[in-house]
Amino acid sequence: MMKCKAGRQMSESMMLAVFLTLAGGFQDAYSYNCRGKVFANAQTGNIVLLGQNLAQGNYGTALHYLMPLAAFIGGVYVTEWVHYLYKEHQKIHWRQIVLLVEVVLLVIVGLLPHSMDVLANVLMSFACAMQVNSFRKFRGIPCATTMCIGNMRSATEMLCRYHITKDKELRRKSLHYYFVILIFAVGAAVGAVMSIHIGLRVIWIAAALLFVGFVLMFIKEDMGKRS
Repeated sequence: MMKCKAGRQMSESMMLAVFLTLAGGFQDAYSYNCRGKVFANAQTGNIVLLGQNLAQGNYGTALHYLMPLAAFIGGVYVTEWVHYLYKEHQKIHWRQIVLLVEVVLLVIVGLLPHSMDVLANVLMSFACAMQVNSFRKFRGIPCATTMCIGNMRSATEMLCRYHITKDKELRRKSLHYYFVILIFAVGAAVGAVMSIHIGLRVIWIAAALLFVGFVLMFIKEDMGKRS
């Protein structure tokens, strides 16, 4: 297997971050344009709409928003078990297992008709939770690949601190965050255009991007302990 720079895992490389973030933006655009104008990757809106519908007595509609929330929680829970059971596995990294599960889930999503949009969003929320919980930092910097609000906050914080202290490391970190945000926007733009013109099965492109990430992780930089 190829080795790159010592001291880092491929699971924290910028190359992998690009593919995962493209997939994250793509999925958000897909869920909005093809699966009922919801954002399966971001759960804040679902919590707001859940509370609103419960307050209004729309319990059936509230369930519609509760399901992806429960799926997100389940995705995090399952990921922790995968980490625990496979963190010392020698032939495959536990994060690769997560990516394979995501790929399978997105392939299934592409097969579901519009009458099963709720299930499609549940599966995507589950997959998103697994990704968010497994890939938390790149180049040693905490970073998300399926949403942008935290990255935007961190990028702007680092930029301001750089202007105050003139510390070039802070500028590097700020640009790192803004680059990831740009990649997410590109993924969302491509996902939006392709979702409108191709339809439900276009989510398989996101699955392909995640599969590329799975393959990339066979290129080890210096795994050391599989944390």
